[in-house]
Amino acid sequence: MNLVIITGRELWTWRRWAIGIATTNNVNQREVDWLLKSVANLDSLTLRLESIAEDRSIEISIPLDRLSELWIDRGEQRKPVQYLVGTAFWRDFELVVSSAVLIPRPETESIIDIALAGSTRIQQQGIWVDLGTGSGAIAIGLAKTLPMAEIFAVDTSAEALNIAEANATRLNVLSRINFSHGSWWSSLVTLKGKVSGMISNPPYIPSTEVLRLEPEVANYEPHLALDGGLDGLDAIRILVDTAPEYLQPEGIWLIEMMAGQGGAVVELLEQQGNYTDIEIIDDLAGLERFVLARLRA
Repeated sequence: MNLVIITGRELWTWRRWAIGIATTNNVNQREVDWLLKSVANLDSLTLRLESIAEDRSIEISIPLDRLSELWIDRGEQRKPVQYLVGTAFWRDFELVVSSAVLIPRPETESIIDIALAGSTRIQQQGIWVDLGTGSGAIAIGLAKTLPMAEIFAVDTSAEALNIAEANATRLNVLSRINFSHGSWWSSLVTLKGKVSGMISNPPYIPSTEVLRLEPEVANYEPHLALDGGLDGLDAIRILVDTAPEYLQPEGIWLIEMMAGQGGAVVELLEQQGNYTDIEIIDDLAGLERFVLARLRA
């Protein structure tokens, strides 16, 4: 990577200009600092306080004129900034992303902590599966948080799997994760009855709502990873029905969902009959985001 040297004065001038572009185009101003954090390796507090001296030299990975072109595209074309620079921050690491995978969201980060808190020490040393891995965020988060576990990451998109493997390589956890191409459990038949925990962030947006999402999502993110069918629950039904064949007794079943779907997901789990300790868990914004259950012993 060829780094470019700019001064603190140039950085702050560009930042103020970019905030103006964001305001004009109704883009969240925080994205400006996210972009600078990505290309200049600066922390959020430093950027917010503008605490770098104007004569200080700063290394950036993208020249300011090119950065300006990208930021104008962000405002006018509404292309997500993560796709513009090709990376996204999630938990304590940075992931490569493209339009082949969903951009990992901050609200999903808690799913790793929920898995850790809800599992026993023995389960934490067992087999964990991330179904629909996309960028590999959840699988990598599991590998980093559960160092004794064996991780499997599955996706039906070969392009997404390539990105997930590249991320695992960059973050030094490739040897900890088994990547598998398939639909849900189809490539994991040898794991029947052996899985300690299943995690998934499946498609859960109702089909009629996908195209009504904000342009950044509807026009750029893969609909395969968004569209959950007529009521948004098609993929979740599959996971409810198929997981008991793969989970160990008391194994963890944990998914992300759309706010407002909690009651329907709980009902599906109860009707299936093989789950217990069913729980709806809010995200950090206080919205229903996750459902946790266990396979009956």
